[in-house]
Amino acid sequence: MTLAALALILIAAFLHAGWNLLAKRSNGGAIFVWLFAACACLIYGPFVALLALAYPPHLDGLAWACVLATSLLHLGYFLSLQRGYRSGDLSVVYPLARGTGPLLTMLLAVLLLNEQPSGLAVFGAGLIVASVFILSGGPGNVARRPQPAAIGYGLLTGTLIASYTLLDKYAVSAVLVPPLLYDWLGNLGRTLLLTPYALRCRSQIAAEWRANRNAIMGVAIMSPLAYILVLTAMTFTPVSYVAPAREVSILIAVVLGARLLDEGALRSRLIAAVGMVCGIAALVLG
Repeated sequence: MTLAALALILIAAFLHAGWNLLAKRSNGGAIFVWLFAACACLIYGPFVALLALAYPPHLDGLAWACVLATSLLHLGYFLSLQRGYRSGDLSVVYPLARGTGPLLTMLLAVLLLNEQPSGLAVFGAGLIVASVFILSGGPGNVARRPQPAAIGYGLLTGTLIASYTLLDKYAVSAVLVPPLLYDWLGNLGRTLLLTPYALRCRSQIAAEWRANRNAIMGVAIMSPLAYILVLTAMTFTPVSYVAPAREVSILIAVVLGARLLDEGALRSRLIAAVGMVCGIAALVLG
């Protein structure tokens, strides 16, 4: 991996953990997701227009299919993530979501493609499973054990992450959709998909904006920027390098949750986060 790719991924990791902190604090739902997706379209729209003028895009049917698919997958991801944050701690839900994606990818490859992972990969999978066990409270820590809903949504979010990561790598590196345009179209797609629901809940829009305006704007800026940086790195770096490197955000999120949200259990959750990052690295190397 080049230094340029590593720099992009590390900056994206801090941005990603930062916007997740804002999303957790907002305690928002579908209207919150609709608002920040719409704001992201407005904020990044001028940059997309300049890009389109300088380099007119030529999107074929396959490119539009990728845009539709990523809009649906990311919509499910954001909604599942918000439900997880409403059910449990940032320092539990975020590592579960970010750490289980690579593990699920390996399991599906074994079950569906008859692949045979190496011993190092199996060891990495074991580290992730052990880390999940620690994050879920372990056998002797019932008082700190998260709600099952938080664990369930964290695992569901991890499944969606694994799905859209592979799709988006294909879109920007094989179909050659520009990362900025691709992410903007994804935000536009999510906005349009949620608009019928937002119109039925018009009374909630103003209240959500008043309560979480700063969080909405923060997520609208940081979430697209973080993913644009990752997509840019994917255009010249194998996804097998990008995916594990960006999971350093797990460590950042655990510290933010413990220090800024007073979620406690920093030592055990940090041990679990380190184990998860090491497990992901072992999966890739194996």
